[in-house]
Amino acid sequence: MADIIVVEDNEEIGGLLSDFLEADGYDTYLALTGEEALEVYGQEGAKLVILDIMLPGMDGFAVCSKIREQANTPIIIVSAKEGKEDKLNGLMLGADDYIEKPYDIDILLAKITGIFKRRYSTEEIVDGNIRLDKVGRRLYVDGQEVMVRAKELDLLLYLMENKGKAIPKEELFNKIWGFDSDSEPQTLTVHIKWLREKLEKNPKKPERILTVWGVGYRFE
Repeated sequence: MADIIVVEDNEEIGGLLSDFLEADGYDTYLALTGEEALEVYGQEGAKLVILDIMLPGMDGFAVCSKIREQANTPIIIVSAKEGKEDKLNGLMLGADDYIEKPYDIDILLAKITGIFKRRYSTEEIVDGNIRLDKVGRRLYVDGQEVMVRAKELDLLLYLMENKGKAIPKEELFNKIWGFDSDSEPQTLTVHIKWLREKLEKNPKKPERILTVWGVGYRFE
């Protein structure tokens, strides 16, 4: 998963912005079209999308709307379109901010830093009766600590951070065990079974970690 998907049809401008972001410590992906951005987002997700409006084919407004149908990933629109109606349209479609071009790179970086601090710097993730301490690497269910293996914790954290998204088995395996792992893909199925035994009231009828047939798993 990239930290930031930059959607910009001008490759020089997009590359320059990506360079600034990577110099600031972010992992980026530059998409030159809206269609490419949605394909990458659908496959890998992202923590933030920086989105131009005037794109070939599908415009930025359509991309914003499509992403909002799937998740609440932060979106910053960066556009030369400065009309009030364009700004309102972008914000109404779910963008978190709308910045006019040309922009001050320091202002944009400050906004991005603020989003990452508010959204991703928490030391724990809580969902219902499940609390995962990311720093202490401990899992609590109904207030009681549950012992888990390291890979179980990594797997659950990735699922929880992508709540509501159907994640392909291959993506989960590569993310947790690595592309060059010697482990068998069946290892993922076993770890999902172990997690269900610890999280679900009825592991045979899971309500938190769901199987998406033909795809992978989804955390609810």
